[in-house]
Amino acid sequence: MNNRVQHPSFAVSVVMDRIAIDNRWASHKWQPAGILPDDGKREEQQVLSDRPELTQILFPGFALQIFADEGEGYYLNVTSPEPSVFVLWRIKDDTPVEALDYAVPYALTLSYNEAARWMDAQEKVDTVQMPSEMLAVLAEWVRDNYQPPQNKQRIRPKSFDSKEGRYKGGMS
Repeated sequence: MNNRVQHPSFAVSVVMDRIAIDNRWASHKWQPAGILPDDGKREEQQVLSDRPELTQILFPGFALQIFADEGEGYYLNVTSPEPSVFVLWRIKDDTPVEALDYAVPYALTLSYNEAARWMDAQEKVDTVQMPSEMLAVLAEWVRDNYQPPQNKQRIRPKSFDSKEGRYKGGMS
């Protein structure tokens, strides 16, 4: 290992889109649109765009930190065809009646494994493209701190061997 920071982190904001759809059961859908660097100057969410077909809201104050015990999940993400940031979001239920379904991001991760655990817990998780600067830092961290497990040849238990060799070449 080297003298680099072992647990880099990124301060980010999440942009959520409310997109109008033509559907008899729903008038719109929510989805994360992307992440942006967070300068720490905003404390409250901010509406970036408000049109009938698209509303975009910026949610500041998120930190993406790299943890050693998630190395495999970062490796899987970095080596995937589309490295992503995973966004766990929920419909906020304590909003006024006129904003009944209001999507709010709750957590972010760079680990495939952590995102899978969230989905196993029935959370809503979507992906956004990982910014290239973040990918470079994460890829360097994975290269310096994670070693994928090596495939080992399985050793057959002695009980499978016999003097007659009936288990060595197939069934007799």
